[in-house]
Amino acid sequence: MNQSLSNRVPLVVLTFSALLLCAGRTHATEISGTISTTMTIYDDSELVGDVTCMVVGGPCIQFGASGIKLRLNGHTITESSPGCTQSTSSDDGIDVIKEQGVAILGPGLIQGFGGFGIFLLEDTKVKVEGVTISDSCFSGIILVGTTDTDIEKNVSVRNSKGSEGAPCGGT
Repeated sequence: MNQSLSNRVPLVVLTFSALLLCAGRTHATEISGTISTTMTIYDDSELVGDVTCMVVGGPCIQFGASGIKLRLNGHTITESSPGCTQSTSSDDGIDVIKEQGVAILGPGLIQGFGGFGIFLLEDTKVKVEGVTISDSCFSGIILVGTTDTDIEKNVSVRNSKGSEGAPCGGT
């Protein structure tokens, strides 16, 4: 083996080992407290405490990448000023728009949003499991143009409070 190549082999092994070590240390983004502007998540995320949402005119949490999970871990996401005063609203709890292979996993509660609890638009292979959605002005969970999606073991109660002309209901 020539001298130049033999000097590079330990460097390649060291670099590869460092990458493996760093990959093993990645943690989910931790979410809790007050959210005042839409929080877009780009990696696995989890609630570590209850969330109060003060976002006006948009979702509280939005997925910004495919292949990621949001774990609610038994916590609650609540809109700070619930009320159904508009005929339409984009004040949703969680939006997933055009992403693939994402998951929203309970247990957890999403409550009191002026729009939808969970809004899924043109997504593929989304999983929503073990989530309770209550007191949204429109549907608890709405699916628009989604395919191959699993909605399992969820509870949707007292939704569609603000859509008297076109009741949406649970899912």
